[in-house]
Amino acid sequence: MKKIVSLLIAVLLVVTAGAALAEGKTYGYIAYQMSDIWNEYSAYAFEYAAEQNGDEVIVLDSQNDIAQSISAMESLIQSEVDGISICPISPEQGAQLVTMANEAGIPITVENIDVADVCEPDSYVAAVGCVYGDIGYAAIEWLAQNIEDAKVFYCAGAVGGGVYEAYKVGVDQALEDYADSIEMVGLLNSNAWSTEDGLNLTTNFINSGVEFNCIFANNDQMAQGCYQALVEAGMEDIPIVATGGSPDAYAFLEDGTEAANMTAPVSIQGVQTYKNISEYVENGTIPEEKFQSLPVIPVTGEDLSAWIDWSDYAGAYEYVYGE
Repeated sequence: MKKIVSLLIAVLLVVTAGAALAEGKTYGYIAYQMSDIWNEYSAYAFEYAAEQNGDEVIVLDSQNDIAQSISAMESLIQSEVDGISICPISPEQGAQLVTMANEAGIPITVENIDVADVCEPDSYVAAVGCVYGDIGYAAIEWLAQNIEDAKVFYCAGAVGGGVYEAYKVGVDQALEDYADSIEMVGLLNSNAWSTEDGLNLTTNFINSGVEFNCIFANNDQMAQGCYQALVEAGMEDIPIVATGGSPDAYAFLEDGTEAANMTAPVSIQGVQTYKNISEYVENGTIPEEKFQSLPVIPVTGEDLSAWIDWSDYAGAYEYVYGE
């Protein structure tokens, strides 16, 4: 009888241990702003990758508010999640959240912003994001090569978050490199990277009377607003180049709202971010490159063959994991 009981206990221990090993991890994800479709699709891609590995994700939206991001971090720390990914509002705010996670002993990774200048290398696992300067350079280069005597109005993103500032580095370098074929005749900054911003800023610039023959819009929402302003002014033949390659942009390229788009597959960003944090939590793996950049793929309305859709999470997962 004792042998039977011992055998049953041994079997129970094996089953219990197996269940523990199979149990998934729980990760926290602090979004910059889920109403921003770039962040939204990246978060969904992160969740998709977690689901493929039996893990759960708690997504919290800071709604572009520093106080709410701190509250979100406090909530995740209290929930004792296994790891945290953040999409910071700014490098400085990101550093604050990294410090909080470090103090709680929870590993943290970063997406969309390179925090190398404000965080110690060993304080976070890795960072994944666009090299916005490269995208800005590519946009100006495309205009210089495709628009004769290009005079560009730059309908720019918001100041202060680090993203516009990074774009501007690439824009300025391309303007210098292609000075013989392109000139920036105006720049206006938005407040929220929105369609309304694009409409209002372009309308204001048209009313200024400055001559221009092309537009660089900092994202697809703004490009839509730029186009609306051009249509209202009877100037819809002026080409618009935008960035990001959102799902809406495919239709914008098809119908002529945009002439070209410097696309970036944000779905890859979300999957790669999950891979970074999960592999660290599971086995302590740290990526060789502290910052991992996304590719920049120019796509025009005349040739859509290179398009990578943001909602193709399975494709992004295959790209990152090679499966």
